[in-house]
Amino acid sequence: MLEQEIVERLVSSAKTLAVAESCTGGMIGARITSVSGSSACFKGGVISYANELKEGLLGVSPDLLAAHGAVSEQVARAMAEGACRAANADFGVSVTGIAGPGGGTPEKPVGLVYIGLAGRGQTVVRRSVFDGDRSTVRERAVNEALTLLLNALCNDKEK
Repeated sequence: MLEQEIVERLVSSAKTLAVAESCTGGMIGARITSVSGSSACFKGGVISYANELKEGLLGVSPDLLAAHGAVSEQVARAMAEGACRAANADFGVSVTGIAGPGGGTPEKPVGLVYIGLAGRGQTVVRRSVFDGDRSTVRERAVNEALTLLLNALCNDKEK
């Protein structure tokens, strides 16, 4: 399981994790905390479905939200960095997207998800468009976020 290996790698390297989730509604945090011993590395998370929470708890700029929208590379980046900052964590993972079935536009279709990963002094954002119903989009977003994090941990030179 992805989450088991993530927790093992975080614990063995004495690194910590925080999450900022929108469309996944806490599913990443739930997967991580399903692993025994995760309290040694998981600081917590913010389910920031509303923009007010993105702003107030994660420090996402209202101007950024107005210019790019909540479902954007820029906001995913700010959310991941905000999760790190708010929790004083080594890594921050964020997810923002449109799980559907409504809410999509031609520019931002249903299934569009941005996943941010902040850590080691850099932030990367991955854009994906997942097919499927709401549940499938959310589950695929969680798996993609965990895979992105695990790949970063496997390549982490600061162990």
